[in-house]
Amino acid sequence: MSSPRIEVDIDKIRHNTRTIVERLDVRGIRVTAVTKAVCGHPAIAQAILDGGVAGLAEARLSNVKRLRQAGLTCPVTLIRTPMLSQVDDVVQVCEASYNTERVVIAALATAARRHNTVHGIILMVEMGDQREGIMPNDLEEIAQHVVDMPGVSLKGIGANFACLNGIAPTVAKMRALSLIANDIEVQCGTFLQTVSGGNSANLPWALGWRPAGRINELRLGEAILLGVNPVTGDQISGLFGDAFTLVAEVVETEAPPATLFSSCADPALARIRLVHDSSEMTRILLAIGYQDTDAAGLRLPLGDELIGATSDHLVIGTKNEALCVGSEMQFQMNYSALMRAMAAPDVQTNLCHDQPAQNAHDTQEPSKHLTLV
Repeated sequence: MSSPRIEVDIDKIRHNTRTIVERLDVRGIRVTAVTKAVCGHPAIAQAILDGGVAGLAEARLSNVKRLRQAGLTCPVTLIRTPMLSQVDDVVQVCEASYNTERVVIAALATAARRHNTVHGIILMVEMGDQREGIMPNDLEEIAQHVVDMPGVSLKGIGANFACLNGIAPTVAKMRALSLIANDIEVQCGTFLQTVSGGNSANLPWALGWRPAGRINELRLGEAILLGVNPVTGDQISGLFGDAFTLVAEVVETEAPPATLFSSCADPALARIRLVHDSSEMTRILLAIGYQDTDAAGLRLPLGDELIGATSDHLVIGTKNEALCVGSEMQFQMNYSALMRAMAAPDVQTNLCHDQPAQNAHDTQEPSKHLTLV
């Protein structure tokens, strides 16, 4: 089997999805699954759909087109503000999109009328993370603008947290978003189908005891794929954290140099980390590097040490004598490492347990109750 590759356990992804969906359903919150980290991989997306999500969300049209070409007909929402150059494609392959700019909404409306359709608009509200969003004081005017515009329909509002500045959602912020939704409905005379509270960072709040208010949707990717809370990095109990495994091949093995280079004329070489000789540690090189993944986002086997990485190589210190040239090493990945590895052209994706569930609500897996640890 060739490497580097990502081995994907489809059953574990299906289980993670189903567990989250069932737990949030009790709170009146549906799940829209974000598949951008897996580049809209159709089989992974189908496993997530088997888990009971309401629809999919993507950031790039190329991923949406991949899903559509594979035959997936579920609702897909574009969660990155559409580019003006792509509005015709957006209205043809996405049921709705998240928006902040009037000029873009107007272009979407024109494109939708041109294609004899109505495109759903969800307005993003700035709630502190400062990545994207309309200031709350400006929201009413823009919402009314969408309501009055043929070709588009105001479907809801949403907010984003813990992405650009790591601002975590709070009870107060969720309450404020609910009040904003109520105000928009009164002022614009329309019902908001979607009040999207945010992403996987919202799970501690969503699974708590306080009322959900108007929040009826979360956009979840990292929690489903990796089973973790993105704010703390903690594993979520009842979820699998090893649905994705990165496999790389050893191309060189040798004892480490006896001394460190104190200086080097070549700045590129000076950036290479070298470690002191150790009779217990062997230095190995693997055929994977920054061009393939985020080296800092890899979780190494216990006892192994990341020495450094370049564009094409990963340098590891290990005591595992079985790691010889031609052998393989496995890693778990964080969200950044997974996203880059899935997008890398030289990293293959192999699916394991790729069989659809007989019933998306039947499971033999552990604990359906989702709690944070």
